[in-house]
Amino acid sequence: MIPGSNKLYELQGFLTNMLYKLGSRVLKPVYEIYEKWLWMQIRRGPFPRHIGIIPDGNRRWAKRLGLDPSLGHVYGYEKIKEVLKWIWELKIRYVTIYTMSTENCRFRDEREREYLFNLARKGLAELKNMREIHDRKVRVKVFGALDLVPEDIAELASELEKETSRYDSFQLNIALCYGGRHEIIDAVKAIVKEALEGKISLDDINEELFSRYLYTNGAPDPDLIIRTSGEERISNFLLWQSAYSELYFCDVFWPEFRKIDFWRAIRSYQRRERRFGR
Repeated sequence: MIPGSNKLYELQGFLTNMLYKLGSRVLKPVYEIYEKWLWMQIRRGPFPRHIGIIPDGNRRWAKRLGLDPSLGHVYGYEKIKEVLKWIWELKIRYVTIYTMSTENCRFRDEREREYLFNLARKGLAELKNMREIHDRKVRVKVFGALDLVPEDIAELASELEKETSRYDSFQLNIALCYGGRHEIIDAVKAIVKEALEGKISLDDINEELFSRYLYTNGAPDPDLIIRTSGEERISNFLLWQSAYSELYFCDVFWPEFRKIDFWRAIRSYQRRERRFGR
């Protein structure tokens, strides 16, 4: 790494963001008209109860602009905070954000893993002190293979969960070092353990009971899952819970995800007939 190159990347990011904002100002009148038109279409609902988000494309967005890929994660982190506000404005009670997969935690190079962990530290600390979390009564749950994260991050997550455990207006699930297969295996192990201890019988095991052993216990299955960047797969995200979720794939990279992109996803959801296999 060239000395001072981090500062150079930060300057590049700042200038890129300024150019983006300048372009946004030029197009602002058109954007505002389109936004109002979209709102007129979706405002009467129905809105999903639970949204899952796979915020993909941070590194590709940065590379496309000639920036250090790590800066993509910074802009992606800021976008998550913005999108959460849009979700809560629509009174959507549950949201699950796929922040890091088990593969991210195990196989990304050490430098990038540390960068992502630093963002996780910053994010959890901010959530603890974020006025909106407390004003809106948002319960926060952090789940995944937390044995893969540094101990201080796991402690921060535990503190945040305790501080918000009595809130019941909204729920924010943060999937950290998460994998759907790993979650299902954890659930199976817990059920087998209780069966061997005589706490449950074989006949007790059904879909409803199994769901209670998942990390998302207490939340409904996601009605809508949004993935950005143009990739059309769910990548080990909420495998059990997404059996009847509506999937929406958006071409834009996550850092450039706009309110109109979010509202388009809501509009798509509203236009679908949900039959749940019937």
